[in-house]
Formats: sequence, structure tokens, C-alpha cells
Amino acid sequence: MNKNVLYIGIAVIAGLFAGYLIFGGSTKTSTTNTVNSNISEDHNHSGESVAQMWTCSMHPQILQPEPGDCPICGMDLITAETSADGLALNEIKMTKNAMALANVQTIKVGTTTSDSENIISISGKIKMNEESNAIQASYFDGRIERLNIDYVGQEVKKGQLLATIYAPNLVTAQQELITAASLKETQQELYKAVRNKLQLWKLTERQINSIEDTGKVLENFPIYATVSGTVSEKLASEGDYVKQGLPILKVSNLNSVWAEFDVYENQIAQFKVGQKIKIISNAYPNKVFDASVSFIDPVLNTRTRTVAIRAVLQNDDRLFKPGMFVSGKIESFTTSPSGQLSIPATAVMWTGERSLVYIKTNPNEPVFKMREITLGNRNGDAFTVVSGLENGDEIVTNGTFTVDAAAQLQGKKSMMNKDKMTTEPEAPVMKITLPQAFQISFKDAIDHYIDMKNAFVEGNSEQVSALAKSTSQKLKSITKDGLGKMEKAHLTKSIEMLDAIGDNPDLENQRSLFVILNENFVPLAKNTKGLSEKLYVQKCPMADNNKGAFWLSNQKEIRNPYYGEQMMSCGSIIDSVQ
Repeated sequence: MNKNVLYIGIAVIAGLFAGYLIFGGSTKTSTTNTVNSNISEDHNHSGESVAQMWTCSMHPQILQPEPGDCPICGMDLITAETSADGLALNEIKMTKNAMALANVQTIKVGTTTSDSENIISISGKIKMNEESNAIQASYFDGRIERLNIDYVGQEVKKGQLLATIYAPNLVTAQQELITAASLKETQQELYKAVRNKLQLWKLTERQINSIEDTGKVLENFPIYATVSGTVSEKLASEGDYVKQGLPILKVSNLNSVWAEFDVYENQIAQFKVGQKIKIISNAYPNKVFDASVSFIDPVLNTRTRTVAIRAVLQNDDRLFKPGMFVSGKIESFTTSPSGQLSIPATAVMWTGERSLVYIKTNPNEPVFKMREITLGNRNGDAFTVVSGLENGDEIVTNGTFTVDAAAQLQGKKSMMNKDKMTTEPEAPVMKITLPQAFQISFKDAIDHYIDMKNAFVEGNSEQVSALAKSTSQKLKSITKDGLGKMEKAHLTKSIEMLDAIGDNPDLENQRSLFVILNENFVPLAKNTKGLSEKLYVQKCPMADNNKGAFWLSNQKEIRNPYYGEQMMSCGSIIDSVQ
């Protein structure tokens, strides 16, 4: 019995000793691992904290390392998406396999040489030759009893019967002629006056003599075509009552048509009347038609910043239909400056007025980012670059839209992803020359403008109207002597917008007009020297339906005239005027 107790005791002691060796050491190891794990977790967490950035949902160009308010609009910042590949905002990375499948190719931007092909490509459409248009009008009051033209596009010949009209006044004039004919021996002057009256109504001598000889009054009178051509518009229908001189038909002679092209502002110097132009139609891609520039519009379209140029095309075979798209190639009479940056046309994407390219940001990795650029002339299959790229930049030239689609799928800024298409605010840049006398007078108008802007901020539409009228009066009193066409256009448009604001009592409509006013007023202010105080050009990216709009202020503090109390601090300073 004692031996059994002894054996049991020895076994217990041995078990405790073994347990200590096993679990005690393990506990120590576990503790060490736990500590190391905690250290590792703390390290990883710290890394995540450093990488986490905060941005604004309305202004994604804002990036801050900690939460807060957007410095532009004051909205709460949200967490920005982080990339495991360490990519910057709106950068995308493609795999080598995807690059190969899409045949994405890149080149480094280079410069043009003085012997580069100096051909400009332009696009346009066929229009009716307005010099060959004619209006067929009614020569007397009456009702159209019959209209012999059934549809637009119908061919008519000179002398063809177009319509028959019942004219009560003409019936009375015929009766006067019959009476005067019986008295022509004694009332010669009256007889001549009645005949002249009918001649003014385009009745022929034969018709007048027939009425006089037969003594019968005609109730319905014909209207004949005075020109040959194609009916381009029906302006009346059978049964309509027409007044003397009102048009019934518009007839166009399509034996010649206009090819009208829009050229950008920075291309105007490349064109002159008489230049030879080769025209290709989409309908006849294998035919080239030779023409010459016959007209250059003297007025710039301020909305599109383009000027229309025109060439006359002979169209005896009716190959050209108004509305057709055509392209033209014209040799510039001025050579492109040597040393300009040049890129292939295939590298460029257009979204409205923007020109976009994808630039490779990492020379060793397929990492790309969209960039907006400004283009110059097109020479052959290449564009010159005015701004946005530097010599040596690497851009995508083939597979550009595939790269853009990848950016869209990853939620980055892309041509098709309008929500991401936010660009850095830019000041309106326009170098114009203003006479000294104009600048002195214009300074007085600026003071009234500033008061009007403050009234917009307060939302006081009545005060806005009053100050718009006073600002307009200041501008109207300025002499236009010495102003160029562009300067006059900005001044005239500013006065027009101010008058419209003054006559419109609705605040929202006034603010819409204020956008257009600033597009014309601010460039004048930026080129006015010697101001009494510093002015700031400020911009709200959300104004004008998120297109962005700017204004002038004499204070650094943002006080938004487009939203007032709704978003008083939305905006930023993008330029200043000394």
C-alpha cells in the first residue's frame, strides 16, 4: 500500500515537472510572439495612418493628410482611395499583358523642324450659296387658291406657274382700268395711272391689254417664278391669306454651293483670301475638289472662339448636298516656327473644347495619367502643342481610348467619366491692348462693378439692377477710339449684359448673365494698368452648372456672388490684377 502511494507521488511530481517544461516554455514563447505580433500590428497600422489621405467629393484636387473642411467649398472631407501600388491620384497602372492586347504604344514628345509639311487640316460642311437664294413673294393682298409647289426640294424653272391668288384689290383695279379705258381720250392721265398701278402688281403688258380689250375682270391671278432653282422652304400653304410683299417660297440655285469651315482663333493668321484649298467629301472619299478661299468672316464667334472661312464650289452635277460634311487641306502661307512641340493626331482625345492626352508618369512602369493640353495648328497628321507638354514627355499614341476605358473602370479621371473631369482653376488669359484714355475711364466702371458684385453676394436683385445700369452708363461714356475689333467686342458685350441684368428682376437670371459679363469684363480689367487697389480674380468651380465661373473682387476673402449665403466661401483666388 505504501509502495503504491509512493509510486503515485513520484508520477505526480514527474508530470508536474514535464508540464512545466512543456507549457511554461511555450507560454514564454507565446508571450514573445504576442508582443512581436502587437509590435507588427502597431507598425502596420501606423503605415496605414500615414498613407491615408482626405479629399473633397466636389473638389478631388484637394488632398490633406487629416480630416477637416474643404478649403474651397467648406464641405466635410472624405477618405481618399489609397492604392496598394503607391499610385498618385488619378494615375492608373496597366499590366504588360493588357498593354500588348490593346497594342498601347507611346512616344516621347519632340519638336518640329523647319522643313515639316505645312498643311493645315480643317473640317466643315456644305451650305447653300446665299448669293443665289431668291424669295418668291406675293405682289398683292389675297388668298392662295392654288399652290403648284408640293414639297421642298422640287425644281422650278423661271416663268413656271407657282401659285394662283384671289385678290379683291386687284379685282377693283381691273374695274378701274375698264372704266378708265373708256375715258382715255379725255382722261389720259387717269388711264396711265391705272395701268401703272397694275404694272406695279407685276401684271404683264399682255395681261393688262387682255383685260382692257375683253372688258372681263379676272378674279384669280397667277404668280410666276422669277428665277430657276430648287425650293428650299415653303412659307405658305393653300388657303392662306397673304399680305403684299410676304414670301411664299424660298428658291435656291444649287449650281454653286459654299463649303464653310470653322478655324480656331490661334489659326486665323494662317489663312487669307485666295488660298488654294483641296476639299474631300465623306460621300466621295476618292475625289478631291479644288477651290479657293473666297471669304473670311471678320467677326469671331465668342462662344466657340472660331472664325468661319468659305470656299465656293461649282455644283452643276449636284454632287454636293447642303448639310454634307467635308474636310479641307490648305497649305499655310506662314511656316510653323522651328522648335515647336509636335505630337501625332492619334494621341489626342477631344471632349467639347478640351484636348486631352495620356502621359506616362513612370518611365519604367506602365503608369499613365490624363493631362489637358492646348493645341496649335494641325500640320498633316500631327499637331503643334501650345501648352501642357514639355519636350521629352512620353505620351500614348496608340490605344489611347483603351487606356481611358481602364481609367474609367478604376474610377479615375477619364474622358467619359464626367464626375472626375475636374481641372485646376485657371484665370482667363487674354492679351489685349487698351489705349491709355480708355484705361483711365474704365477704372471708374470697375468701382461700380465691385459694388454690383457685392449686391450679388447679398442677394439684393433690386440693387443689382440699379448698379448694373450705372456700370453700363460708365462703359457707354467711354470713347472707342483706338480699340481693336476684339476690344470693341468685349466692351459691347459687357454693356449688353449689364443692360440685360439691369432690366431683369430675377436674381437667378441676373446671375446667369453675370457669368457672361465676367467673360468679357474681366479680360478688360486684367489689361488695365494703374488701378487704385489690387483686385483678385476668383473662381467658383460649381457655378454655371459645374462649368465654373469667375469674378473680380477687391478682397482676398471669398464671398461668392453666384450662390451668396448658400455657399458663401465656395471658390478660390486664381489670379490678381495690380
